[in-house]
Amino acid sequence: MRVRKARLPDAAAIHGLIRSLSYDGTLLPRSSAEIYENVRDFTIAETDNGEFLGCGALHLYGPHLAEIRSIAVDEKSQRHGSGGRLVEALLAEAESHNVPCVCLFTRIPNFFQHFGFAQVERTALPDKIYKDCANCPRINACDEIAMARGVLPDIAILGPAHVEEHLVPLQL
Repeated sequence: MRVRKARLPDAAAIHGLIRSLSYDGTLLPRSSAEIYENVRDFTIAETDNGEFLGCGALHLYGPHLAEIRSIAVDEKSQRHGSGGRLVEALLAEAESHNVPCVCLFTRIPNFFQHFGFAQVERTALPDKIYKDCANCPRINACDEIAMARGVLPDIAILGPAHVEEHLVPLQL
Protein backbone atom coordinates (compact mmCIF):
# COMPACT_ATOMS: atom_id res chain seq x y z
CA MET A 1 0.00 0.00 0.00
CA ARG A 2 1.11 3.54 -0.69
CA VAL A 3 -0.18 6.99 0.16
CA ARG A 4 0.16 9.92 -2.23
CA LYS A 5 -1.34 13.29 -3.07
CA ALA A 6 -4.46 13.00 -5.20
CA ARG A 7 -4.46 14.01 -8.84
CA LEU A 8 -7.36 15.09 -11.01
CA PRO A 9 -8.02 11.56 -12.35
CA ASP A 10 -8.57 10.42 -8.72
CA ALA A 11 -11.53 12.77 -8.23
CA ALA A 12 -14.15 10.32 -9.51
CA ALA A 13 -13.06 7.58 -7.08
CA ILE A 14 -12.90 10.08 -4.21
CA HIS A 15 -16.38 11.37 -5.01
CA GLY A 16 -17.79 7.84 -5.30
CA LEU A 17 -16.42 6.78 -1.92
CA ILE A 18 -17.58 9.94 -0.15
CA ARG A 19 -21.01 9.67 -1.80
CA SER A 20 -21.35 6.03 -0.70
CA LEU A 21 -20.65 7.02 2.91
CA SER A 22 -22.89 10.10 2.95
CA TYR A 23 -26.21 8.27 2.58
CA ASP A 24 -26.13 7.08 6.19
CA GLY A 25 -24.58 10.30 7.51
CA THR A 26 -21.08 8.88 8.02
CA LEU A 27 -19.67 11.70 5.89
CA LEU A 28 -21.14 14.98 4.74
CA PRO A 29 -22.04 14.85 1.07
CA ARG A 30 -19.68 16.62 -1.32
CA SER A 31 -20.58 17.36 -4.92
CA SER A 32 -18.46 16.13 -7.77
CA ALA A 33 -17.65 19.75 -8.61
CA GLU A 34 -16.47 20.37 -5.04
CA ILE A 35 -14.16 17.36 -5.21
CA TYR A 36 -12.69 18.49 -8.53
CA GLU A 37 -12.19 22.04 -7.22
CA ASN A 38 -10.44 20.78 -4.10
CA VAL A 39 -8.67 17.66 -5.38
CA ARG A 40 -5.31 19.16 -4.34
CA ASP A 41 -6.47 19.00 -0.69
CA PHE A 42 -6.82 15.22 -0.93
CA THR A 43 -4.40 12.42 -0.24
CA ILE A 44 -5.25 8.89 -1.30
CA ALA A 45 -4.26 5.39 -0.26
CA GLU A 46 -3.90 2.80 -2.98
CA THR A 47 -2.54 -0.69 -3.46
CA ASP A 48 0.84 -1.15 -5.06
CA ASN A 49 -1.13 -1.94 -8.23
CA GLY A 50 -2.92 1.43 -8.11
CA GLU A 51 -6.28 0.21 -6.76
CA PHE A 52 -8.00 3.02 -4.84
CA LEU A 53 -8.43 2.21 -1.13
CA GLY A 54 -9.39 5.47 0.54
CA CYS A 55 -8.91 9.19 0.88
CA GLY A 56 -8.63 12.11 3.25
CA ALA A 57 -8.23 15.84 2.86
CA LEU A 58 -6.40 18.60 4.66
CA HIS A 59 -8.22 21.92 4.58
CA LEU A 60 -6.17 24.99 5.51
CA TYR A 61 -8.05 27.80 7.25
CA GLY A 62 -4.95 29.93 7.59
CA PRO A 63 -1.61 29.92 9.41
CA HIS A 64 -3.38 29.05 12.66
CA LEU A 65 -5.61 26.06 11.81
CA ALA A 66 -6.04 23.12 9.45
CA GLU A 67 -8.72 20.45 9.39
CA ILE A 68 -8.55 16.80 8.47
CA ARG A 69 -11.76 15.98 6.66
CA SER A 70 -13.37 13.36 4.46
CA ILE A 71 -11.30 10.48 5.85
CA ALA A 72 -12.78 7.40 4.21
CA VAL A 73 -11.59 3.90 3.44
CA ASP A 74 -13.46 1.47 1.23
CA GLU A 75 -15.30 -1.04 3.42
CA LYS A 76 -13.42 -4.08 2.08
CA SER A 77 -10.09 -2.35 2.78
CA GLN A 78 -10.77 -1.23 6.36
CA ARG A 79 -8.71 -2.43 9.32
CA HIS A 80 -5.54 -2.82 7.24
CA GLY A 81 -3.84 0.46 8.14
CA SER A 82 -5.00 2.68 5.27
CA GLY A 83 -6.88 5.12 7.50
CA GLY A 84 -3.94 5.50 9.86
CA ARG A 85 -1.53 6.05 7.00
CA LEU A 86 -3.82 8.73 5.58
CA VAL A 87 -4.03 10.54 8.93
CA GLU A 88 -0.25 10.41 9.34
CA ALA A 89 0.28 11.81 5.83
CA LEU A 90 -2.20 14.64 6.44
CA LEU A 91 -0.59 15.50 9.79
CA ALA A 92 2.82 15.60 8.08
CA GLU A 93 1.36 17.92 5.44
CA ALA A 94 -0.02 20.24 8.13
CA GLU A 95 3.38 20.21 9.81
CA SER A 96 5.07 21.12 6.51
CA HIS A 97 2.85 24.23 6.45
CA ASN A 98 3.82 25.04 10.08
CA VAL A 99 0.17 24.93 11.17
CA PRO A 100 0.13 24.67 14.99
CA CYS A 101 -3.37 23.16 15.32
CA VAL A 102 -5.17 20.47 13.35
CA CYS A 103 -8.83 19.81 14.05
CA LEU A 104 -11.48 17.38 12.90
CA PHE A 105 -15.07 16.41 13.63
CA THR A 106 -15.78 12.71 14.02
CA ARG A 107 -18.04 9.98 15.37
CA ILE A 108 -15.06 7.70 16.05
CA PRO A 109 -12.92 9.67 18.51
CA ASN A 110 -11.03 6.60 19.76
CA PHE A 111 -9.40 6.16 16.35
CA PHE A 112 -8.10 9.74 16.34
CA GLN A 113 -6.93 9.69 19.96
CA HIS A 114 -4.18 7.32 18.81
CA PHE A 115 -2.81 10.22 16.76
CA GLY A 116 -2.78 12.74 19.61
CA PHE A 117 -6.21 14.30 19.09
CA ALA A 118 -8.28 15.29 22.12
CA GLN A 119 -11.90 16.37 22.42
CA VAL A 120 -12.48 20.14 22.45
CA GLU A 121 -15.48 22.44 22.60
CA ARG A 122 -16.80 23.42 19.19
CA THR A 123 -16.53 27.07 20.18
CA ALA A 124 -12.74 26.67 20.23
CA LEU A 125 -12.86 26.32 16.41
CA PRO A 126 -14.83 29.37 15.15
CA ASP A 127 -13.39 29.26 11.63
CA LYS A 128 -14.58 25.66 11.20
CA ILE A 129 -18.00 26.54 12.62
CA TYR A 130 -18.42 29.54 10.35
CA LYS A 131 -17.22 27.86 7.16
CA ASP A 132 -18.91 24.48 7.44
CA CYS A 133 -21.23 24.06 10.40
CA ALA A 134 -23.31 27.15 9.74
CA ASN A 135 -24.49 25.62 6.44
CA CYS A 136 -24.69 21.99 7.54
CA PRO A 137 -28.12 20.31 7.41
CA ARG A 138 -27.38 18.74 10.80
CA ILE A 139 -26.43 21.98 12.57
CA ASN A 140 -29.08 21.54 15.27
CA ALA A 141 -28.66 17.78 15.58
CA CYS A 142 -24.93 17.26 15.16
CA ASP A 143 -23.57 14.11 16.74
CA GLU A 144 -19.94 14.64 15.77
CA ILE A 145 -17.23 15.25 18.34
CA ALA A 146 -14.85 18.16 17.82
CA MET A 147 -11.22 17.16 18.30
CA ALA A 148 -7.92 18.99 17.97
CA ARG A 149 -4.22 18.31 18.13
CA GLY A 150 -1.77 21.08 18.95
CA VAL A 151 -2.25 24.56 20.30
CA LEU A 152 -5.82 25.81 19.93
CA PRO A 153 -5.93 29.05 17.92
CA ASP A 154 -6.56 32.33 19.67
CA ILE A 155 -7.45 34.01 16.39
CA ALA A 156 -10.13 33.62 13.74
CA ILE A 157 -10.06 34.90 10.18
CA LEU A 158 -13.48 33.87 8.86
CA GLY A 159 -16.94 35.13 9.60
CA PRO A 160 -18.98 38.24 8.89
CA ALA A 161 -16.78 40.42 11.11
CA HIS A 162 -13.64 39.00 9.54
CA VAL A 163 -14.28 39.41 5.83
CA GLU A 164 -10.93 41.01 5.23
CA GLU A 165 -7.77 38.95 5.21
CA HIS A 166 -6.64 40.16 8.63
CA LEU A 167 -6.04 38.00 11.65
CA VAL A 168 -8.48 39.06 14.32
CA PRO A 169 -8.08 38.11 18.02
CA LEU A 170 -10.89 35.93 19.32
CA GLN A 171 -13.31 37.44 21.78
CA LEU A 172 -13.49 34.65 24.39
